[in-house]
Amino acid sequence: MLVGYVRVSKADGSQTTDLQRDALSAAGIDDAQLYEDRASGKKDDRPQLIACLKALRSGDTLVVWKLDRLGRDLRHLVNIVHDLTDRGVGLKVLTGQGAAIDTTTASGKLVFGIFAALAEFERELISERTKAGLESARARGRNGGRPYKMTPAKVRLAMASMGQPGTNVGALCQELDISRQTLYRHVSPTGELRDAGRDVMSAIKR
Repeated sequence: MLVGYVRVSKADGSQTTDLQRDALSAAGIDDAQLYEDRASGKKDDRPQLIACLKALRSGDTLVVWKLDRLGRDLRHLVNIVHDLTDRGVGLKVLTGQGAAIDTTTASGKLVFGIFAALAEFERELISERTKAGLESARARGRNGGRPYKMTPAKVRLAMASMGQPGTNVGALCQELDISRQTLYRHVSPTGELRDAGRDVMSAIKR
């Protein structure tokens, strides 16, 4: 069975899916088997894409108008197609970049294999750059990793404020420019240090 997926970036009605729907209909896809999202391709919350991927069964083929209608980026696309392939589901792209991809054919699988190799190459480059950056930072006496959102000063203020019964937690979080989750990860509701808070305070002693 052929299943189609269409997407436009804006949900305000300024963009339509008519062109995509017409192309998919010409490819033999029934309207009942079309899934449509109105959201940016970079967003994770595309409910119709999720529903479409769940509905596909072994022997089905997912058809999209262009490759960029499906994946957020190359790695996301590769992951989707690998998952479909493992489930015995094909992918066919009708036009644009990637129009030669049809994983139900030998030549289409070859084209997608090149995409997959490029994605793997990109991952390796990112990993190498990250390692090189960390080694360079260590050579200069700096430890790698994401900087703390909380600082010792913020932790001390959070401890003092949370120890007061009338503290407005929302206002405190806004003042510290942190989320409630971050606050409670570092300080208890009674103002006592938690493990994350101890890590921040101990960092200044190193």
